[in-house]
Amino acid sequence: MKPGKAAMVRAYMVRTCVCLLFLLASLPAYSQRGNLDLNFGETRDQFGAQPPVSDGALDITGEVTVKKPNVKKGGPSIVAGGEVRVPSNDNNHSKEFAVYGGVAFATHNLSIGVDAEVRRIYMPPAFVDGQVLNRDNFNLFELPIVIKYKFGPEKRFFVQVHGQPEFTPHYKTSPLSQVPLPRPAFNYGYTIGGSVGYDFGKWWYVKGSYQTRYFNFAAGPGNPTSLYNWKSNLATGGVGVRF
Repeated sequence: MKPGKAAMVRAYMVRTCVCLLFLLASLPAYSQRGNLDLNFGETRDQFGAQPPVSDGALDITGEVTVKKPNVKKGGPSIVAGGEVRVPSNDNNHSKEFAVYGGVAFATHNLSIGVDAEVRRIYMPPAFVDGQVLNRDNFNLFELPIVIKYKFGPEKRFFVQVHGQPEFTPHYKTSPLSQVPLPRPAFNYGYTIGGSVGYDFGKWWYVKGSYQTRYFNFAAGPGNPTSLYNWKSNLATGGVGVRF
């Protein structure tokens, strides 16, 4: 990674982490209930007709309950959280940072939530006819639906699924581009994923996760050789702590 780009990514990562830590520190102790997990695995990305490429990936996610439901009246919990995703090779894979807030409705073993999320994706460069083309980065607004179910003895096993359609990205010119490139015309996109895990008592848990995402753009000057058409799969396993 070039120094200028590396500094920009580090700054965005620091801002994301500081935002999460500030949120945790600013909440009253009685309202804090959250989790933080560290996941390692493999990301597999394919752009256009190019062969897919796989490398290692680190994925850190966290969430806190900002406000719990009223004990007598019920209602949803209000949650906030974020994600940091970093590949081992950013020449072939994206780096991603996200923050979100939302509501979660729980009944017995089942919870259903809807989040409003802002995600920044730093796209890897493309190599076309011996030339390097620096793709525009994406700012995304997302509305994922999250469903979680607990089961088994003492409800220690859990399964979670999430998904959302992707909306037209807000394009940000890469700082490595010498001249702005034509913007691709967005067709459609989606992200779906799921996790299975096990709680070791009150504080610790393990989980395995899988996510697939697809972006499709119209053919044209902004999308030569379909260099923006992107299929991405992420498989991870990790450990988390509740607080």
